[in-house]
Amino acid sequence: MLRSVLSLSVALALTACSPQNSTTEQQTQSAATEEAQQQLSSGVIKENMDPSVDPGDDFFRYVNGKWFDNFEIPADKSSYGSFVILRDEAQDHVMDIIKSSAEGDFKAGSDEQKVGDFYRAYMDMKTRNELGVTPLKPELSKIDAIEDYTDLAEYFAYAARYGYGTPFSLTQYPDLKSPKEYLMYTWQSGLGLPEREYYFKDDETSQTIRDAYVKHIQTMFELAGFDAPKESADMLFALETKIAQLHMKKEQARNFAANYNKLTIEELKALMPKFDWDAYLNEADISDIPSLGILQKDYMQNIDGVIAETSLEDWKTFLKWGLLNASASRLNAELDEANFNFYSKVLRGVEEQQPQWRRAVSLSNAHVGELIGKVYVKQHFPPEAKDRMMEMVNNLLLAYKESIENLDWMTDETRAQALDKLSKFTVKIGYPDQWRDYSALTVNASDLFGNLKRSSDVLYEEMLKKQGGPVWTHEWGMTPQTVNAYYNPPLNEIVFPAAILQPPFFDMNAEDAVNYGGIGAVIGHEIGHGFDDAGSTFDGDGVLRNWWTDEDRGEFEARTANLIEQYNQFEVLPDLHVNGEYTLGENIGDLGGISIALKAYHLSLDGEKAPELDGFTGDQRVFIGYGQVWASKYREEALRSQVQTDTHSPTKFRTNGAVRNVPEFYEAFNVTEEDALYLPPEERVKIW
Repeated sequence: MLRSVLSLSVALALTACSPQNSTTEQQTQSAATEEAQQQLSSGVIKENMDPSVDPGDDFFRYVNGKWFDNFEIPADKSSYGSFVILRDEAQDHVMDIIKSSAEGDFKAGSDEQKVGDFYRAYMDMKTRNELGVTPLKPELSKIDAIEDYTDLAEYFAYAARYGYGTPFSLTQYPDLKSPKEYLMYTWQSGLGLPEREYYFKDDETSQTIRDAYVKHIQTMFELAGFDAPKESADMLFALETKIAQLHMKKEQARNFAANYNKLTIEELKALMPKFDWDAYLNEADISDIPSLGILQKDYMQNIDGVIAETSLEDWKTFLKWGLLNASASRLNAELDEANFNFYSKVLRGVEEQQPQWRRAVSLSNAHVGELIGKVYVKQHFPPEAKDRMMEMVNNLLLAYKESIENLDWMTDETRAQALDKLSKFTVKIGYPDQWRDYSALTVNASDLFGNLKRSSDVLYEEMLKKQGGPVWTHEWGMTPQTVNAYYNPPLNEIVFPAAILQPPFFDMNAEDAVNYGGIGAVIGHEIGHGFDDAGSTFDGDGVLRNWWTDEDRGEFEARTANLIEQYNQFEVLPDLHVNGEYTLGENIGDLGGISIALKAYHLSLDGEKAPELDGFTGDQRVFIGYGQVWASKYREEALRSQVQTDTHSPTKFRTNGAVRNVPEFYEAFNVTEEDALYLPPEERVKIW
């Protein structure tokens, strides 16, 4: 659920808690505090808990066991739990907003007209079915017109603008070594399967997926009326496999310090002498840029030969597949269903499509999301929620400061740099101060494909406008109605959209402990990304540079190596374990999140004793609040997909893997050597 922009910017990513009768310890609480506690619930969802499970054996099941055993994943989901429930709830609210726009008669060019007509265009299956693949014909003609490798380079740049499949992509992001300026980046791409390992793993499941993928390409070509479907599918898979062989492995791709390269255009041409960069940059309208960011230098060097050695006819077929694959869910019902059958049913085990209106809401959020977000915030984000959230963020930052000041493994030289970085965090809560400008976007209720292209054009033109100027620090990477959060390394900012500030993450009617375990741990997680294996290579000004002494970096890496080994031991399925190296950054975030959230909760008590509510101490409720956030259930296919492609551990291990390293967990739940989660003190990992 944590998201990435160029894999650089990391984002984190239940029904309302039922009110509980609270008790207070009158001997230690002031009258004001006592009255407040009586008005607040514990926030503990007791009906979800399984008290027959020893919390020291499986804390995830102790907190969520009854819910897990009694809840069935809906047919239109690959997994279900706290995040998905909140996302559905946010979509319900967004649907109400869209509905008022879609059913009204608004002036052309108004926010309401754009939102309503964008939604209507997606929902208009009569028009979509009548058109079939007709919207693709101008694009297919462009591909057919390719006569030489200069034309091919031009089309690669054109396709990058719209997200059609090409061997490498193009985007804009702050320069990692000069983050107040923008840099255009390119990075490896060109695969129809989620990740390179899908092409090479030799287990039965992987082979079944590969066979299904080739058949899927053939089916899509048949439905689109393309020539030689079977032969094309076989050729495409062989070409994608060749491209995948060159891809940097996902574990290596997280190392920004090692992967950052800023090449002048002349250096780029020397790296890829067979590729026509002049044609590419001219078509991309960036011929005047002095340099380009390269994140996988070896890949770019090697793909040069593959591009030149592959025939133009094969590339045309490849590009038609990239176009069709990117567009299928927005065309007619047959192509949409075929796309679902492979990418959702085969890869993630989903039994049936989500209702069309939910898919329409998702697409509307992606393309006119801040128009919707303006209204969402007015309706669903009270000012007092932002105030209380800011108080918690300040407590988390203070707790991190105290923790860094008292680390026994870090020298004063590195500590000063870490504290400087912490002091420079920017915090964004709820919604942006400046909304995105959609005035250049034209939306037509009967032209879905055109709406999508025009939306991409507006974003691309905005990108060109920004190039050469200062970074727009007011921009958000998520809409307010997104249930998620993120850390952005070059801007050193943590961002919490309004929609995540709901139970079980954040409950305005609950006492603080559960909120610190929920949203507090999320806040701590995002701060922690600034100090994980990747984020710790950026300083307080967002500059990618080494601010560590060799001694301290060595100690940091020794501690993270222990965490990697711990998570490698977690068995997801009989033939599948967590990838501790790939999930390291998120696991550091989780461990720091709950550890620092607990410290922040203690600070919030201001020396007073925590109340006992519903039979749980304050510390117990913090840990339970953390466990409630990760209540989730997966289909097997989705679980396999997550382990292969996601930087997050499955939620059971996000819960158990973090708490077993926190000393206070042992005290709170009387965990002993007899318990399955027990780790000897010397094996518990403390980083921050």
